[in-house]
Amino acid sequence: MLRQVEGSRAVADAVARCRPQVIAAYPISPQTHIVEALSDLVRTGELAPCEYLMVESEFGALSACIGASAAGARAYTATASQGLLFMAEAIPNASGLGLPVVMTVANRAIGAPINIWNDHSDAMSQRDAGWIQLFAESNQEAVDLHVQAFVLAERLSLPVMVCMDGFVLTHAVEEVDVPEQDVVDSLLPPFVPRQVLDPAAPVTIGAMVGPEAFTEVKYLAAVQQLRALEEIPVVAEEFTRATGRTSGGLVSRYRTDDAETVVVAMGSVLGSVKDVVDELREDGVRIGAVTVTCFRPWPTDEVREALAGVERVIVLNRAFSVGSGTMLGQDVRLTLTTRAPSPATVPAPATVVHDVVAGLGGRPVTRDSIRALVAAVLGGEVDPDRLHFLDLDRSLLEGEDLTPAAKDAR
Repeated sequence: MLRQVEGSRAVADAVARCRPQVIAAYPISPQTHIVEALSDLVRTGELAPCEYLMVESEFGALSACIGASAAGARAYTATASQGLLFMAEAIPNASGLGLPVVMTVANRAIGAPINIWNDHSDAMSQRDAGWIQLFAESNQEAVDLHVQAFVLAERLSLPVMVCMDGFVLTHAVEEVDVPEQDVVDSLLPPFVPRQVLDPAAPVTIGAMVGPEAFTEVKYLAAVQQLRALEEIPVVAEEFTRATGRTSGGLVSRYRTDDAETVVVAMGSVLGSVKDVVDELREDGVRIGAVTVTCFRPWPTDEVREALAGVERVIVLNRAFSVGSGTMLGQDVRLTLTTRAPSPATVPAPATVVHDVVAGLGGRPVTRDSIRALVAAVLGGEVDPDRLHFLDLDRSLLEGEDLTPAAKDAR
């Protein structure tokens, strides 16, 4: 049933209907409302049986979830920004042990300087830690992805990170439909762990592995995560059949059938991007958008297919790698430069990729800015060989000692 609700509360309700048995939490904005709501549900008995652990740190929260999951409990936590970094030592442990922990990341910038607003630098910092990473475009999708995340985690025995834009989604109040309990139960059966720590039958997990087998262990981890590329669409289809609503999956396309230009992005910025696509289509511009929902594992074939034959791609990145480039943009570029050979005798022209950094630290990515960016790209004003910073305020840089390379950055 649709109801007006804050995004954080809707996610908390969705998580509760997934029947977690252990929730370990430490507050940090902008995810705090999620774990606060869950604590109320546990306190009132609406979520039971469930043990709610208020721990001393984010590291403690994930460590408790790892222990709970290893002991056979369905475990959940949430964090953001520096909180995710504080978990960094434990994050690869959860994936390396194959534990199906689900975690919400309310995406927020990483300091210094201190900034509590939204970008994707926190989740991007852990992109290679072995977790499945799903990015929500809207609060409705954030709700839906949490249900799917528990299903995926337990089918694959892998941890899943559901990323939703901090404040932009977590604190927005809008109409959201949280699936009813019977619907969630039909999708998510009781948790049956693949491995359990039991004093009655003692085993060791996470033991030391030497050089003679470490590579093979990591190889198996890579194979297991790549299996998610097959399972994610299956779970999304099951969700659609159960709810009548399309949500999740690997990538989705918007008005790309005849597009010459496509904007690729993740998260809530897609709402503005799609509005601009509609506006420019009315002006006769052949443009579309591609939403990357699953960032890890990277859906190479699906992205390649979605961008096949496109003349130019504009990748909007909400984070970047200092001294290198961007994460989403580099994955898109690599996907297109390793294109499978064409059966045609004449090779297809290469797609030009424009890598754009936008919306750092909560700076709004407006429709006007996106329209201006597209116009600049179509007008040849954006150099595809340089990283482009959208809405860069040059007046704030006056007096700074910039290298020639930095001065040339757009």
